[in-house]
This record gives sequence, C-alpha cells and structure tokens, in this order.
Amino acid sequence: MLKVGLTGSIGSGKSTIAGVFRVLGIPVYMADDEAKKILDQPEIIQLVLDNFGENLLGSDGIINRKALATLVFKDTDKLQLLNSIIHPRVRSHFFDWVTGCENVPYILQEAAIIYESGFSVFFDKIIVVAAPVEERIARVVKRDVMTRQQALDRMDKQWAEEKKLEQADYVIFNSDHSQAIPQILEIHNHLCSISSNFN
Repeated sequence: MLKVGLTGSIGSGKSTIAGVFRVLGIPVYMADDEAKKILDQPEIIQLVLDNFGENLLGSDGIINRKALATLVFKDTDKLQLLNSIIHPRVRSHFFDWVTGCENVPYILQEAAIIYESGFSVFFDKIIVVAAPVEERIARVVKRDVMTRQQALDRMDKQWAEEKKLEQADYVIFNSDHSQAIPQILEIHNHLCSISSNFN
C-alpha cells in the first residue's frame, strides 16, 4: 500500500489539510494525537515522572502537557529523551493501524517531525505543507495560547521549512485555505494514479 507522510513546520496548517484528505476518503493517522494518548498511559506517565520530575503530574493524575512542553522545548537533550520514549510506540501503533486499512489507494500519516525523527524513510511519498513564517507564528500563538517566544522556541527544535521543502515530493502552500484545495486535489489525483505501483 502507498504510504504518504504529511508534514510541515508548526503552524503550517497540517491538521486542516489532513482533514481535507479525510473528506476525500483517505484514512489519516494523526501521529501527534496518538502521541498524546500514549502520554496518558500509566507506564508512560511513570517513565516521564522518573525522567522529568514528579512535579509534572497534574491533579487529574495525568501529565501536565503544557509544563512538559515548556521543559523540553528549552532543552534539546530532554526533548530527545521524551521523543525516545514516545516515538517508538507511535511508530509501532502506526504500522498496526496500516494493516487495518484496506481498499484505499493510499494512506496518510500527519506528523510534525517526520524528517526530524528519521521516520521519513518509511514513507513512499511525503507532502510538506508550507506557510509564511509570521503567519505560522500567529496561528500557534492563537491556537496554543502561548507567547511569540514560546512559538519560536518550538520552531527552533524543528527543521527549517526550506530544508523540508528541498526533500518534499509534493508541496502545499497554505497561506489561504481556499487556495490549498486545488493543490490537494491535484496531489490526491496523482497519488491515486500511481498507487497501483505500490501494492
């Protein structure tokens, strides 16, 4: 089956684009959503507390994600440690999910750090969603209720957009969602046309 990665820098609008592919009937695996679910598992909660501090446990018995994010996005080593706990489990869950997808031309995984995590090698094609940097910052500040500096800290931990674009098989420019639709349809039609080559 043709496996397609959908990525882009934080604030590029990946999730919105993924939603359009889902409307087209394509199964979409939301890696970041699955990572959040994994973070709520009791054994992962304990691993996080052991490695990052008991003070991250919220009154509801789960990890305070905002506090954890503030901690790891200031420290590359801590971010890598957290990723080493979460990513292998997301990867395993993704491959289990793929086996359940049948009679579709291709499947899509939406994830922020496909390149950074080394997961790009598992995909046949990769789509990168791009948007102007100031627009991305504004989206993140509004969506996640954070400061401009916090948004920049997160961006600094990802590959530069230009580097992602250099390696992309397809690019969707998402400054305006309405202009993104024709680009999505063109990519979708092409992926459908080549999907039989990946059986």
